[in-house]
Amino acid sequence: MQIFQLVGIAFVAAAAALILKGTKPELAFAVTIAGGVILLLVAFNLLKEGFSVFGELASATGLDSALIKALLKMIGIGYLVEFSAGVLNDFGQNSLADKLVFCGKIVILLLAVPILRSVLSLVKSLLELIK
Repeated sequence: MQIFQLVGIAFVAAAAALILKGTKPELAFAVTIAGGVILLLVAFNLLKEGFSVFGELASATGLDSALIKALLKMIGIGYLVEFSAGVLNDFGQNSLADKLVFCGKIVILLLAVPILRSVLSLVKSLLELIK
């Protein structure tokens, strides 16, 4: 299971950062960032394998592929913003991290508009069928 690989990478990076923190704090921070980047690369590789499922889901349900893409973008933005805010918190920039999270929510809201339009259109067509 890949989760063990991810946990191992995280623990090795954390242990190395703790060892370096006392003698070379600037290297400890660099190790932490490098560990995070390695985790992201491994996670993106895993995610790439699962994208075909979303295409199959779109074709099986008859959903517009643009809606699936928008949904995947929203999920990706959420994860990226959360990860980036965590890095900013590690830098001690909590206020900036909070603002980034807020901006990420705004971007996700804007991406949700086409999905909301599609849902409202579907509800409208269902109401017309009932009449």
